[in-house]
Amino acid sequence: MGGLFNVRTLKKLFFVTAVVLVSTSASAQHPNLVITKTDVKAMQMATAKPGRFQTAYQSAKARFEAVLSAPMDVPVPKDGAGGYTHEQHKRNYQNMYQAGVLYQISGEQKYRNFVRDMLLDYAELYPSLDVHPKRKVKSQNPGKFFWQSLNEAMWLVYTIQAYDMVMNGLTEDEKATIESDLLKPVAQFLSVGQPSTFNKVHNHGTWATAGVGMAGYVMNEPEWVEFALYDLEKSGQGGFLKQLEKLFSPDGYYNEGPYYQRFALLPFVTFAKAIENNQPERDVFGYRDGVLMKAIDTTIQLSYNGKFFPINDAIKSKGTDTIELVHGVAVAYARTGETGLLEIADKQDNILLTGDGLKVAEALDAGLATAYQYKSMALGDGAEGDEGALVIMRGELGGEQALLFKPASQGLGHGHFDKLTWQYYDHGQEIVSDYGAARFLNVEAKFGGRYLPENTSYAKQTVAHNTVVIDETSHFNGNVETGNANAPSLDFFATSETGSVAQAHINTAYNKVSLQRTVALVNLAEVGQSIALDIFDVEGKSHHQIDLPLHYLGQIIETNFAINANTSQLAAVGTQNGYQHLWLKGKSTPQAGLAKVTWLNELNGRFYTQTSVVDGDEAFLFTQVGANDPNFNLRNENGFIRRVSGVSSHRFVSVLEPHGEYNPGKEYTLNAQSRVSALKISRQNELTLVELHIAGKAYLIAINGAQHVNSVTFSYQDQGFTSHDRLSVFGLNGHQE
Repeated sequence: MGGLFNVRTLKKLFFVTAVVLVSTSASAQHPNLVITKTDVKAMQMATAKPGRFQTAYQSAKARFEAVLSAPMDVPVPKDGAGGYTHEQHKRNYQNMYQAGVLYQISGEQKYRNFVRDMLLDYAELYPSLDVHPKRKVKSQNPGKFFWQSLNEAMWLVYTIQAYDMVMNGLTEDEKATIESDLLKPVAQFLSVGQPSTFNKVHNHGTWATAGVGMAGYVMNEPEWVEFALYDLEKSGQGGFLKQLEKLFSPDGYYNEGPYYQRFALLPFVTFAKAIENNQPERDVFGYRDGVLMKAIDTTIQLSYNGKFFPINDAIKSKGTDTIELVHGVAVAYARTGETGLLEIADKQDNILLTGDGLKVAEALDAGLATAYQYKSMALGDGAEGDEGALVIMRGELGGEQALLFKPASQGLGHGHFDKLTWQYYDHGQEIVSDYGAARFLNVEAKFGGRYLPENTSYAKQTVAHNTVVIDETSHFNGNVETGNANAPSLDFFATSETGSVAQAHINTAYNKVSLQRTVALVNLAEVGQSIALDIFDVEGKSHHQIDLPLHYLGQIIETNFAINANTSQLAAVGTQNGYQHLWLKGKSTPQAGLAKVTWLNELNGRFYTQTSVVDGDEAFLFTQVGANDPNFNLRNENGFIRRVSGVSSHRFVSVLEPHGEYNPGKEYTLNAQSRVSALKISRQNELTLVELHIAGKAYLIAINGAQHVNSVTFSYQDQGFTSHDRLSVFGLNGHQE
């Protein structure tokens, strides 16, 4: 089609196809999307045998009796996210999908009738609707059933599968009404009606192309499938395949971060299954060296204790048991037979009534599950994997630890200005934290369930993260386009049983300022624990104020320096760029030497001490989130900012040490004090030497940053450093040589 057709022409094309009813699709085999006739036969046989699948099927039927007994409700849309009509339309498409599956397996007409009647109600309602009355800002395309077109696309992804599963049981008149008055107009509205979203390389575009493409397969509209795959002009500059190329790195990391990788996974795997079942010659699961299968595994790796790492616009409650990953794990296991995936499926405890879900259920019944292997890794970011990386380090000594280091790209509009930030987890809990998104998802009373204004004024700003802020100004001056055009560089990463280390830098977050950070998770076997080492170098051309915040979850226990606390009146730390939302609780300038801050995380009963090397001119500002927040939208989390002023360069050096135990139930406390007694750092050309004394032991950590010779050695002796034990040889760009 190319340039011969504009959007107006395409609308005419959609209208013509919409009135060609069902004559070409009546003879097709249905269902033909995610579930096929072969799957249905296998599932029907499985329902007669005791096991997980039979249990899931019977539970689904029992739950659906309440749906069948309730009055059918297809309301006129009026509410924003979280409101009654919004949630009802969500329940409707989920219920239609579930009823369609139950109809295929059981053959019972009541399930078919439920889907038929609801679709006919929607077909009566849809022609009367204008765009949603609670539509978002003008830059966001609205839906009709929902306040944004994204939810409309989600409705179509589920609803077209429901229709696919019941259409062979409908009359020609019923199919004609449903297709001409509802499904085809919705597909038109989401595609030629909103080309900016449909052609966009973004998760909104993924949902839209998946819905329209699957509608094309069901209603025998091959041109729609081509639009979905290659964009409305069929240029290949947009569409589903371009999204697979641009949104995922070669390692399967999704540009917007784990939260949105999870969210986008469902339309990716669902449409991919439909493509495979209808056009296997496209080999969609093999596309880009199997990037979609890599993405499913990467999504699991991007989690700790069942929750996704909350970078960018993330809601912290989301984890590996979400329905999107339930589908992803089922698809991945069915294709690969990787038994480690079964451990994840077992913890999800949600057997899908699909062909792939049946394979998972049978494998779990057979006891084939093995432990899923979480790994330390550097996941390249960007379409070519050359826009920095997201680094995951994992340790085991003294409890399961994870350190997430983020020299990754901006992450489009959902990204935060947090270059070179880090997070730390231990004993199942987040310890050094990231705020994530300022949003109460689907809580209508909180700004309609949308992102709160404080998401922009605080959560996205650099000071809300654990990385350097220059002159109280966020990275890239808070400009998303500039951020998207400038990514950090991962200098090196390597891992072994002794520990993991990574170094990255960026020279474009601020004008004429270079930021370089080296982090390591080091396993100290002699003292039975792991420590996190952090070295942050800032080099500028002129004098600046340099801040390094650390946000922690817990209660301050002690410091080894006095704090001038504000006990009767509070003021904000600053006036803009997130500082206006931080109460200044207290301030101190420790003497030169080691400055220690210890806090208790009551959720895991562990103490944590950050020991920092200070020169006597470094101030500590103790903060709490919540200033200038008249609607109480922000969580009141704690942190402290290390600040130096009037300098052109500075090096921040610290060690984070977990220790001890607090058990209020049994009324005992163990090892509440830090065991670090010395911390020194020096450099010899490209060699960084860190001397650490902890629990009566002395360690030397040597990091060699010379090009092509990057290495780390950990050496240990009670008195002095004479025994050197090579850990690993590190190459640049995250490759181990």
